[in-house]
Amino acid sequence: MTTVMTWREWAAHDATALAERVSQGDISATELAQQAQAAVEKINPHIGSVVELFDDAIAAPETDGTALEGPFRGVPFLMKDLGPGVKHRLQEQGSKFLQGYRASEDAFLTSQIRAAGLNIIGRTTTPEFGVCGSVENPAIYVTRNPWNPHYTTFGSSAGACASVAAGVVPLAHATDGGGSIRIPAGSHGLIGLKSSRGVLSIAPALSDITGYVSTQGCVSRSVRDTARFIDSCRGGAPGEFMPYWESKQPYTEMIKRDPQPLRIAVSHEWGQYHADTHFVGELERTVRLLEELGHQVEWVTPSVNFEQAFTAQTTCYISNFAQFIQRMLEKRGLTAPPEDQIEPINLRIWQKGVNMSYSERWKMQDAFNTVSRDLGRFFQQWDVILTPTFAKPTPLLGEKKYLTLSDNPDVMDWFYTLWAIFSYTPLASLTGTAGISVPLAWQSSGIPLGMHFQTRQGNDGMLLQLAAQLERALGGSFNTNRAPQVHVSG
Repeated sequence: MTTVMTWREWAAHDATALAERVSQGDISATELAQQAQAAVEKINPHIGSVVELFDDAIAAPETDGTALEGPFRGVPFLMKDLGPGVKHRLQEQGSKFLQGYRASEDAFLTSQIRAAGLNIIGRTTTPEFGVCGSVENPAIYVTRNPWNPHYTTFGSSAGACASVAAGVVPLAHATDGGGSIRIPAGSHGLIGLKSSRGVLSIAPALSDITGYVSTQGCVSRSVRDTARFIDSCRGGAPGEFMPYWESKQPYTEMIKRDPQPLRIAVSHEWGQYHADTHFVGELERTVRLLEELGHQVEWVTPSVNFEQAFTAQTTCYISNFAQFIQRMLEKRGLTAPPEDQIEPINLRIWQKGVNMSYSERWKMQDAFNTVSRDLGRFFQQWDVILTPTFAKPTPLLGEKKYLTLSDNPDVMDWFYTLWAIFSYTPLASLTGTAGISVPLAWQSSGIPLGMHFQTRQGNDGMLLQLAAQLERALGGSFNTNRAPQVHVSG
């Protein structure tokens, strides 16, 4: 297939730069889509990050109403196979049970993405229903980390992160219910922002009242791409239960200037969990960089009840997911999930949560409220909380204890095994506050290690300002001198 750029040129362009090339008439949206298609053909056999490409959207980027005059000018874009529906496209969520399912219409966010000028050319891999932290079911697909294909991608936005890190596309859709944007972004050298609750719509299936922890977003290689995505796609669908946050100035403008010196609390011991020793050293190195930039950094742990938070969040996942399964069963006239079509841990989650009482949900909601208020008080004194993005090294493929293929008979124990490695990101999901993983560090294995910054609700712009300041301090790009083993330029 003919390409319009060399692969080195392609990888050097972020989405904003590609859009500028289209605006200048140097290249067309169709040519961009064709080059992305060629990138998938080159990379996918090695990492398995893309489920399907949409040939019609590649041949004609205006397909299904993509606004080529929008800010992204037809830049090719991959949707995670979970979250907002894409009209008439398959959305199988990594599960045998949903094979063949097609969305009947675009979700609200999908329409926003199209209006932004992003050309949805395909869908990326995710673990079954996005529940576990790696895409490893050989009966469906296995996705590998392009930095070293022997390692997991983490999840659940696995295919999105692997595709962007490998240079297939500069920007991809992702979702986050406890760290599913930030955690894989952290192990792929990417920017992963989980916006505040009330920035990007999760309509029509969920709202910010029923979804609680669910958020939408993207992963990217440049801060300005993430800022442009939020500016272009934010806002609530008609009939939302709550007002949506607004910004006095576009984030794409805010990030051009440094934030005021910030009060940053840094920690790695959250309740019973703490970081790997090497991670603590990388955290200390990040602290020194922040101090050089003029920020006040102190080792302080947030004043919240972590045990209560993890218990409540586990209840939320189990009860929400069980009802998701139950709705699918009712539509098909089934009384129980077929054991040959749904992975073992997901079956156990359904069994534990399907008849959960209102009293248990009320206790969960009460804990969400208490923890959110306590964290809110903490943010009256501190602007930002800094931790590693995750607590333990990225495992090699095959660590079954983290998978929904696990034979662990105790679903609660399985969840707490996850919390031991994914310790830091769930708090922002519970409280609806903003969190971002920034590629500032490295694991002993050579896999990237994100640093995670959290702030109060609605303060997403400041996180992006801080990320942009760090990006400039490192020469304008986070991974200038390093590239994954599997990469389009290789």
